[in-house]
Amino acid sequence: MADVRMIRIGWGVRMRPMTENELFDSFVNATDDELRVAAAPHDFPLVEWDHTDFLAWPDPHARGRGYIAAEVDGAVAAIVLRRAQGGSGVHPSFCNLCRTMQPGNQVALFTARKAGEEGRHGNSVGTYICSDMSCHENVRLAMPLAPNEYRASVDMKIDNTARRVRDFVAQIVRNE
Repeated sequence: MADVRMIRIGWGVRMRPMTENELFDSFVNATDDELRVAAAPHDFPLVEWDHTDFLAWPDPHARGRGYIAAEVDGAVAAIVLRRAQGGSGVHPSFCNLCRTMQPGNQVALFTARKAGEEGRHGNSVGTYICSDMSCHENVRLAMPLAPNEYRASVDMKIDNTARRVRDFVAQIVRNE
């Protein structure tokens, strides 16, 4: 795993700049075949690291596959996710990471094979995530503040999303 550290700026933990090689070295649950076909986010060279708590992106070449990279125990861990087939397009759905209510077809169940021996035995963890994996942007959307709201509530939303992402990735990394 790459030695990528996170630094604290403002309310939350931010990723330090990293290269594509460091990103691909940080995958914990990917097979050699998955790594061979994995693609970095199309805008990776433009990532604003000072405002990045985690990376999440759909694979541009393989429908139904996505990736998340987040800090776990002082180092970046990246995971491969698979999107479950089906789902309801009728009822609103709730993303468990950014806690955003979306139309039903914009939230999907994603699962990730656990790292290490547990993953080799078929154990996985799943959660409902925005289908386009835009949680990072969803919590930053500039919505007008109500008279009783203040900027800190937006910062807390960002930090809580980043914490939930790290906790989800940690479930994949750790053999608990």
